[in-house]
Amino acid sequence: MQLIAPDILAEARGLTPAAAGTLCVLGLALWLFGWRWHRFWIVAGITLAAGLLGLSAGRAAGGTRVMAGGILLAVAGGMLALELAKVFAFVAGGCGAWLAVQWVFPQAQELWAVFLSGGLFGLLLYRPWTMLLTSLAGALVAAHAGLLLLEPVLRFDAAAWADAHQAALNGVAVGLTVLGVLIQAVADREGPADEPEGKEKPAKKPQPPEDEGDIPDAEPELAEKPPGRWRRLFPFRKAG
Repeated sequence: MQLIAPDILAEARGLTPAAAGTLCVLGLALWLFGWRWHRFWIVAGITLAAGLLGLSAGRAAGGTRVMAGGILLAVAGGMLALELAKVFAFVAGGCGAWLAVQWVFPQAQELWAVFLSGGLFGLLLYRPWTMLLTSLAGALVAAHAGLLLLEPVLRFDAAAWADAHQAALNGVAVGLTVLGVLIQAVADREGPADEPEGKEKPAKKPQPPEDEGDIPDAEPELAEKPPGRWRRLFPFRKAG
């Protein structure tokens, strides 16, 4: 299993340095702030994917229908993105478990149970699973874009070099993924991501100032007990 795919490097070799640098910056931002900005990443990703799908589907119609279909599908996908986040987490968890089991046990059967179990774990562990996915995706995007940027500078074949160092690159990608999860967890502890920005805490009600002469009693006075039946019949006064 190649995390840094030579085929992707060979196909993306025609990207300009500006495009590769933009992808590298986006990958680093996703790697660092995956969970903290997870709503933004979900909405942006689904909107972009829906727009591209609408453009490719409406290309056969031609004319202005291509642009209209892409825009409408992108807007619909963006509005439904947060509602579909748990569905994508379930699918991603199931696919991840499927690929992991198939990689370790190629002859395994009953993979539908593995898919369902992975999807359920993806829902139950939504926050750590989102951190893991965003860290892995950000590390892979930044690694591919970084190799494309270094290829013309160092004058080497990035695809051939990645094919020759598969094990080392897989280890580096796994290490970066774990480091990204730890960084996201620390950043999440410093400040909650779900709290909207600019929201002020409710101010405490001002307490009336106490008079200097009033000194609170150390012990509250005991309430007098109501007189009993015999005291009502024979009232006695205590000696002063």
